[in-house]
Amino acid sequence: MASAGKVALVTGAGTGIGKAAALALLQEGYAVVLAGRRKDALETVAREAKPGASVLAVPTDVGDQASVRALFARTKETFGRLDVLFNNAGIGAPAGPLEDLPYEQWKAVVDTNLTGSFLCTQEAFKIMKSQDPRGGRIINNGSISAHAPRPGSVAYTSTKHAITGLTKTTALDGRKYDIACGQIDVGNAATPMTERMTKGVPQPNGTTMAEPVMAVDNVARAVVYMASLPLDANVLFMTVMATKMPFVGRG
Repeated sequence: MASAGKVALVTGAGTGIGKAAALALLQEGYAVVLAGRRKDALETVAREAKPGASVLAVPTDVGDQASVRALFARTKETFGRLDVLFNNAGIGAPAGPLEDLPYEQWKAVVDTNLTGSFLCTQEAFKIMKSQDPRGGRIINNGSISAHAPRPGSVAYTSTKHAITGLTKTTALDGRKYDIACGQIDVGNAATPMTERMTKGVPQPNGTTMAEPVMAVDNVARAVVYMASLPLDANVLFMTVMATKMPFVGRG
């Protein structure tokens, strides 16, 4: 198995896309570090891993630099290297008028989605550039919101547009260290975060409409594919979406 001996770290691994991707990577033979805020959720994922899988659960606040540094130190101490980082952790603010968004909610979304991805990328660079064999791969969860906003989503959409800049810069700055970076943009994967899609969400024309969703395993398989490439090849951007969701064209 090509992934044998390789180590992956997944943030936001307790639920949704992060959980699905972590379990898929474990199934492929990766040792996987599960990072997330809730220890109980991480331990539940660890229990779902296949027998004999190498898994480490580390409760982490990705928006806190000391917490992130401790996560990567624990990873290096346990496994000795890092081959794949999936920057998946993300939150949103309640939908509402841009002018009414509280500063505290704006800051919480920026701290988790953008600052958290940067801090994890920075620590991954430090390990990947100095290990032997050198290099590794970073995959960022961009979301469809990296391309087009939903009404009332200024904080989430702003951070996801910024992730695209982080992806491009990481891909460029990582070249000299054999570090590849790509972005997966997900549309309407069935997770607790998108449960409201099937009940009706606001549309740009002022109506509310239920939207199609897809199984989250489609995203997990795409992450495994991106992770499996040799370091001289890279998927810079991939969009995985529910086929009939209102995104392409005018919806």
